[in-house]
Order: sequence, then structure tokens, then C-alpha cells
Amino acid sequence: MRYTVVWLPSAQNVLADIWNQASDRQAVADAANGIDVALGADAHQKGRPFRGQRRTLRISPLGVVFTADPGDCMATVLKVRRVP
Repeated sequence: MRYTVVWLPSAQNVLADIWNQASDRQAVADAANGIDVALGADAHQKGRPFRGQRRTLRISPLGVVFTADPGDCMATVLKVRRVP
């Protein structure tokens, strides 16, 4: 099942800050793109359950918290952070 992936503006802002401060900008960009690709296909099966309807996914050097709505085929990235 294909999902539309959207990032909350607050998550986009944090991602921009992470990218601006990164010495490995390409790795950050690749991880963000990888998250979009991963969540674009069967998001409801990706990552791990986290607090109710939320799930987590890690593609180094980023980790995200997201929701997946199979009824609307929509994955929403709620939070992003840099992970080791």
C-alpha cells in the first residue's frame, strides 16, 4: 500500500537545523530521503510501536516519530532527532 508522507512544519524545522549543523550533510539528506521512501510503502508496518498510534523509525543518523493512517494512506512525521 502506498502512503503519502508529510512532515509537520515543526519536524521540518528541526530537520533543517540538524542539516545546517551537520558536518555530514549528505548522510542527513540521505537518511531523510530514506525515511520518505520507507514510509511511502506500507508505513503502518514500518518501525516500532511507540505510545499508542505512534511509531518510531531510525535510519541513521536520524530517528523519527510518526503516525500511519491506513484509511487515508497518510504517514505523518511528528518529530525528528539526530541519533548516534
